[in-house]
Amino acid sequence: MSAATQTANAPVTLLMSGALAGVPHGFLGRTGGVSTGIFSSLNVGLGSSDEPANVRENRLRAVNAVAPGYRLVTLHQVHSNRAVVAGDWTDDNRPEADALVTDQPGVILGILTADCGPVLLADREAGVIGAAHAGWKGALTGVLDSVVMAMEQLGAERERISAAIGPSIGRRSYEVDEAFVRRFFEASEDCEHFFSSGQREGRYQFDLEGYITMRLAQAGVRSIEALGEDTYTQPDRFFSYRRTTHAGEPDYGRQISLIALPHRCGCGHTHGDDAHGHDHGHEHHHG
Repeated sequence: MSAATQTANAPVTLLMSGALAGVPHGFLGRTGGVSTGIFSSLNVGLGSSDEPANVRENRLRAVNAVAPGYRLVTLHQVHSNRAVVAGDWTDDNRPEADALVTDQPGVILGILTADCGPVLLADREAGVIGAAHAGWKGALTGVLDSVVMAMEQLGAERERISAAIGPSIGRRSYEVDEAFVRRFFEASEDCEHFFSSGQREGRYQFDLEGYITMRLAQAGVRSIEALGEDTYTQPDRFFSYRRTTHAGEPDYGRQISLIALPHRCGCGHTHGDDAHGHDHGHEHHHG
């Protein structure tokens, strides 16, 4: 059975992080949507050549799997280090940025990826959440510092922030050249252990997830969980830009990672958290 057939028949699945227990969130894969072919099936990429009606339905299904009825806010991601406060813009008018934050219940933040690192963050005490798109360029130029600072401007404290890093391309799948490595060493000498020798002369394997973890720690985040899921090696579960490129396919799907604030009611309790959120990388299925 092909990956396309499997994803078309599978439910929406989401991975959750114990670091974000009590906060509605999920790292979604490619299953449970309505798109077909190379976009099978939960493609949420507005910039893809997929049928727009399918993308809209997939985005609705994604939100309903994490926080039904919430208003989804996403960005026009450009591999920058810019973080913004989530606004009421339309999908056609998304600002160019790669991280967003909010302190507003009823809003769900979405980051799209297809190998880059999706990072979800929360300061439960302050009621502030954030989401970042951390590819190599954004991570290197400071998008994680930016999202932490933007959360602080809404009342968060970096020492209280918890962060989770979702599915992204793994070290064994991420071959880079010497020019790529030089960029990192020019920025900091503290990068050596994120690169290992590649299988070809002059090539190296880059640990993007490890680098993101380090940059979050350097930004003052103390609670960090990396889920360790490689997008490239799991075609039935995740979209991958690099895998698509190697296969010579004309376009690629994008998966979404979502985080929202739980609703507070008059009784003083929060609602919308998931009892299974404490499980490391726990996978949930929504029919």
